[in-house]
Amino acid sequence: MKSAQPHNTTSTTIYDKLRSAIIAGELVGGSPLRQAEIGARYGVSKIPVREALRQLEAHGFVTLHPGRGAVVVPLSIAEAEEIYLMRIALEPILLARSVANLTPLDFARAAATLNLVDTTPNLSPADWHKLDGEFHAILYQAAKLPRIQREVGTLRGNLARYFPIFHTLGDEFRAAGDLEHRQLLAACQAGEIEQACALLKKHMAHSSAELQNALQEATL
Repeated sequence: MKSAQPHNTTSTTIYDKLRSAIIAGELVGGSPLRQAEIGARYGVSKIPVREALRQLEAHGFVTLHPGRGAVVVPLSIAEAEEIYLMRIALEPILLARSVANLTPLDFARAAATLNLVDTTPNLSPADWHKLDGEFHAILYQAAKLPRIQREVGTLRGNLARYFPIFHTLGDEFRAAGDLEHRQLLAACQAGEIEQACALLKKHMAHSSAELQNALQEATL
């Protein structure tokens, strides 16, 4: 007899699939997520589906309404601004604590990640988000501030839903972002912590403004 898949593994699989669909825009803001339909689609009971939806809610992708089920959280200018305000407050703390502990190998890995962004053809929004996250994670990894790192990870996860919007901003925006990343990396390698933190804040403020403008135009 085939053994049943553990609930935690099943719920993680469902979480990943639903999260990917939301990030890709296949499940748009306001879309209902019904437990029975999801369970039937994946051939599982409601228990792992419920766990996956709770995890999605914890990471800002859905809202659970008692008696009405789950709904995909719509993209929002206010949410985007708040996410970036929190990132701008927290990420320079990680960077400042991490830079002195980074090794030449860490800097080489960060540079290689940026090169992948530049050289990978037809980079999808999901892959772009992944590589962008890896670059920043390398720079923050030696901070030894696990609570802040977890919070930043959650915020970056929330922002993943907006990466298809970033992807529409064109080559000029991506080129500017690449330049900002390389300037940030150079400052870190030189041990210029204050300059690196200032560049990081400027980079995130620029991304925040561009995203809010794009969302504003989309609502007109």
